[in-house]
Amino acid sequence: MKILVTGVAGFIGFHLCQRLLARGDEVTGFDNFSDYYDVSLKEARVRLLENPRFRLERGDIVNREGVAALMAAERFDGVAHLAAQAGVRYSIEHPDKYVDANLTGFGNIVEACRQSGVGHLVYASSSSVYGTNHKIPFSVHDPVDHPMSLYAATKRANELMAHTYSHLFALPTTGLRFFTVYGPWGRPDMALFKFTRGILAGDTLQVYNRGDMVRDFTYIDDIIEGVVRVLDRKPVPGGNYDSPASSQAPFRLYNIGNSSPVQLMRYIEVLEQCLGKKAKVELLPMQAGDVRATVADVSDLERDVGFRPKTTVEEGLRRFVDWYRGYYGLK
Repeated sequence: MKILVTGVAGFIGFHLCQRLLARGDEVTGFDNFSDYYDVSLKEARVRLLENPRFRLERGDIVNREGVAALMAAERFDGVAHLAAQAGVRYSIEHPDKYVDANLTGFGNIVEACRQSGVGHLVYASSSSVYGTNHKIPFSVHDPVDHPMSLYAATKRANELMAHTYSHLFALPTTGLRFFTVYGPWGRPDMALFKFTRGILAGDTLQVYNRGDMVRDFTYIDDIIEGVVRVLDRKPVPGGNYDSPASSQAPFRLYNIGNSSPVQLMRYIEVLEQCLGKKAKVELLPMQAGDVRATVADVSDLERDVGFRPKTTVEEGLRRFVDWYRGYYGLK
């Protein structure tokens, strides 16, 4: 297929592009190389994508005319929209960046998909949309009306905007709620990077809610497998309006999570074992916008595409540490 991947220099976009190229797809990558975190890491990712079937376009999804021109010229079979302003805590201090990238930018993408006749739009949502939900595990059939951060609110808004386009224009759209993605080439602003740097440097790790946190840590390869299978399965009309996850329009939502929640302190313990060094820990109160637990119900994903994530944190963290030592030249 001919596929556009936005956010191609990002963690998930890079890995997805690698997978699509490996199976023979023609891929255009789109990215603005934002300085939200280390741009050299983004450049290093993209250098690994050199391939006759890969083309890089530098640009910003906020540029409506640029996005529309690219899609009109190329006529993509599918779009994997992964570009966004990430980070729950960052959204508290920089709300404007989330309005621009996650609302205006998403609107530009979905409208360009409509105008150019894209066959399927798959886009990144987030487990953060579950907000104050207390029912565990989180199901795509549960209401998600109380986000706890602007980041979460923008991701829920994306789902609603996508449904509108599916309903009005029969544009097939699928939203994917990712759960705490980690692995090689990950984002330096995520806890795993910070913990790894801190342990190796002998610094004290700041652990919130006094360590009483549970996360559905999901390894990057499992995320990519889910994305690819969903990309290949275009939603069709015929669902119902009884659930937020489906519709009579060609619209679907799925969780992609490991469905095997891990206590944060256990995660740190496994990382210590992989690094061969103990962590110094400072236990702090819960941060604003954070939640105590995330657990994914992936029954819909398994039913529809025959896949559920399975990589253990022991295996995933070992692979991450091996990559980290190699990339940063550590013994």
